[in-house]
Amino acid sequence: MASLKIGFIGAGNMAQALAKGFISSGLAQPQHLVAACPPADRHLLQQMESLGCATTHENREAAATSDVVVMCVKPVIMGRVLHDLRPCVTSTRPLVTSVALGVTLATMEAALPPRARVVRIMPNTPALVQLGASVFSRGNHATQADAELTHRMLTAVGQCDEVPESFLDAVTGLSGAGPAYMYLVVEALADGGVRMGLPRGLAQRLAAQTMMGAAKMVLSTGKHPGQLKDEVCSPGGCTIQGVQVLEDAGLRSALISAVHTAAAASVTMGKVPLPSPPLPPPGPPPLSATPPVAPVFTATATTPLSQPQHAAAQR
Repeated sequence: MASLKIGFIGAGNMAQALAKGFISSGLAQPQHLVAACPPADRHLLQQMESLGCATTHENREAAATSDVVVMCVKPVIMGRVLHDLRPCVTSTRPLVTSVALGVTLATMEAALPPRARVVRIMPNTPALVQLGASVFSRGNHATQADAELTHRMLTAVGQCDEVPESFLDAVTGLSGAGPAYMYLVVEALADGGVRMGLPRGLAQRLAAQTMMGAAKMVLSTGKHPGQLKDEVCSPGGCTIQGVQVLEDAGLRSALISAVHTAAAASVTMGKVPLPSPPLPPPGPPPLSATPPVAPVFTATATTPLSQPQHAAAQR
């Protein structure tokens, strides 16, 4: 596995999280990772270089020598990037994976050469500390071996499941955006501790460890979260009174709505136009059946000729 060559198209937070996770887990050596970004994002490439990765400004250069291409770009530019990668996918046939929100397997397959092996992946940023929650879906031409490779890549940075593509927008709203929700909860719990006189550092450590421990309890025991909650709430105790405040404030409903809204946004962001086919080379104008009639301008001595107006093409 150490010889696996991975090319990142884009070098933002997700690409960095995956690269660090792959290196930390031993899945790939830094010198076998290459990241591509525009010159304007040079600072992102510098962060990848600090990990020992190779960098370039050319997408094709990153893809040309890679076994796996990981596309970490915004949905709005996916069409252009896919079109740019077509020659590489035709010649070397790497496995093409994408984290772009909402961009479907069908969209990618239509933009790439026939029988391109395509996989959509949805990791999250805790992959940086090998505690990611990831899922993936494979396209029509991705093989079982491709699925196993994708699974190894993502389990190197946390937990991973293969799911139907129809689940991916919901996963985006839940685990993709979920770390932000959890950070907000940790911050609020720590603020509560500070409100009651605890030092900020201590309050934050207690809040974060409490969340991590509670999550571990859910995963380790297999119990329903509601059952675990009930086990903490003694009759008439302080915990159930705190829970009532959260219920009255609508915490449960707010989190459900957050997942729904983020998932819906993923659907909207994924509506990416396919790259247009190249225009034909310019040639002579087509012959007309009847010769064009030249316009006739007339003017009087008292009425000046109007100047022709030229529409400026905006680029």
